[in-house]
Amino acid sequence: MQPDHFRFGGGVSDTVLHPLVFLCVLWAGAIICTRPRRSALVAFLSAGVLIPTDQVLLLGPLHFPMLRMLVLFGVLRLWKDRGSARCWRILSGGVNRLDISIIIMASFIALNGVLLFREFGALNYQLGNLYTTFGVYFLLRYFIRDEDDVVLFIRTVAFVAIFIAGVMSWEFLTGHNPYSILNGARSSFYATLMERDDRFRATGCFAHPILAGTFGAVTIPLFVLLWWRGKGNRALAATAMVASTVIVLTCNSSTPILAFGGGVLALCLWPVRGWMRPLRWAIVTTLVSLHIVMKAPVWHLISRIDISGGSSSYHRYMLVDQCIRHFTDWCLLGVKSTADWGWDMWDTCNQYVGTADTSGLIPFIALIAAIIYGFKFVGRARKRSGMSNRQRLTMWALGAALFANVVAFFGIGYFDQSIVPWYGLLAAICTTQIEVSKNADFGERIGEVSSLALSRRGEFNSKEEPQPVWLSE
Repeated sequence: MQPDHFRFGGGVSDTVLHPLVFLCVLWAGAIICTRPRRSALVAFLSAGVLIPTDQVLLLGPLHFPMLRMLVLFGVLRLWKDRGSARCWRILSGGVNRLDISIIIMASFIALNGVLLFREFGALNYQLGNLYTTFGVYFLLRYFIRDEDDVVLFIRTVAFVAIFIAGVMSWEFLTGHNPYSILNGARSSFYATLMERDDRFRATGCFAHPILAGTFGAVTIPLFVLLWWRGKGNRALAATAMVASTVIVLTCNSSTPILAFGGGVLALCLWPVRGWMRPLRWAIVTTLVSLHIVMKAPVWHLISRIDISGGSSSYHRYMLVDQCIRHFTDWCLLGVKSTADWGWDMWDTCNQYVGTADTSGLIPFIALIAAIIYGFKFVGRARKRSGMSNRQRLTMWALGAALFANVVAFFGIGYFDQSIVPWYGLLAAICTTQIEVSKNADFGERIGEVSSLALSRRGEFNSKEEPQPVWLSE
């Protein structure tokens, strides 16, 4: 049976906010509003990831988890910077197709949810989600404006990962989550750890062990990128890579291990980067061939995956299978509930299936489009002429991190603060490809000017000098 707090109308009925958390949010908010943009980025990322979503401020019918409070401070920062040289353009490089995909996805999720239920509670719920999505994504697009900001984003995530790894290690060894002392709305969940095969499943500050492990898995390529940036970052990068590995292992879940493997595999494909198109077509051909010769559909292969032991891989297979079989039910606006599709089908722990089943075909297509444009931006920027090898490696690592998220989406949907590093990655991809394109275009223009100057100089030198009159005679 689906828990009540998973639907609109659920959640806390009173404010649940620890004084220490409130002070941390006020401190982070003061930095976001008053300090330079780079300091604001660090404060927003750190507080946005480390503060759990069960700390909620209730204002009438409106629920404000602390992430929404941080977004509010970010909006105040934008209002303060309006019209100044620091805010001459909200988004670095202007609005691109990836931004449009996110806008379409979030807007139609909200619109279809309201049209589906036609209740005030649905309107309130969807407006809150829309505020969170737009706020987090576009604030990160505003904060991350150049390549140095991308490096700062990754360094901040590295320090956050090291802290979370320490918390989850303690949790895994002792069976006690330090976050339970905050007495949030889900304090009983944090105080009583999940177990699998007599081993604890550490949660950290996230809403579920899989989400915690996924955070560690999808950040591995970013820390490899940090290692490639130079010797000054390698100590932090190595420590962060160890921390991410610890996070993945202590959560005791298969999805993070698969995402971890996907990111590492993508990084290892760097030597064969020139053969990616044939490789992609080979994968598609293999899957189609398997679908033809197998008795079950090809997505039944999902049910065979069990890395951590006791994984609900068959449930993941059934989610995909039932989503395909009930296409006509959800394609327009989505469905109110998938509980009657089979056992535990209400738990749509798959980002693709969850988006399609609850919101319809347009948001699902927009989600796929955002991923496709992310890969396109990475690929086109990597192939630009005039780039250094370090810049090419940077784009490849960002693409590997994006691929790790694509793999993770088959096993979990982001419904807590996991959206912060996800949207941060998309913002980093947008910014980096814009910076690379500008530098490459500038280099090409300089090259063209230099070539033109050399050619004109050659033409001048090739002309015969006029001879004196006495010599011509």
